Order: sequence, then structure tokens, then C-alpha cells
Amino acid sequence: MRHVVDWDGKNLPEEMKSLPPGRYAVRLIDEPAALTAEEEEGIQQAMASLAAGQGRSLDEARDRVLRALKR
Repeated sequence: MRHVVDWDGKNLPEEMKSLPPGRYAVRLIDEPAALTAEEEEGIQQAMASLAAGQGRSLDEARDRVLRALKR
């Protein structure tokens, strides 16, 4: 599970107070990571599929995402 933290550099953010004890790696995400060529191709294929009328309903898409998150 990912947690996004907005930090002012002084006060402990609420998002961090809810985390269990442990070791965490934190990195600045102000600049989003670039897509890989494979990710870009996947988006292009998805857009072509939608344009061809082969999209999924919102309920189907939600179900797929929820199933993937349970893995």
C-alpha cells in the first residue's frame, strides 16, 4: 500500500502518524516518473480499444481493479 505525504518540513504529517512501526523509504514525487515504452504502448492499445467501442463499463473496470489490488 502506498501513502502520499505532504510535509511542511517541520510538523509530522497525519499520514505518517497512522503508519505502523517499521522502516520506510521516502522519496520526493513532485516530478512524476516517466512512462516506460511498455506502459506507453499499453495506453495506446487501450485508447485504440476504446475508440473501437471495445471498452469496459465502469462496474467492470472497478471490479478488475479491486481484484488486482487483492493479489
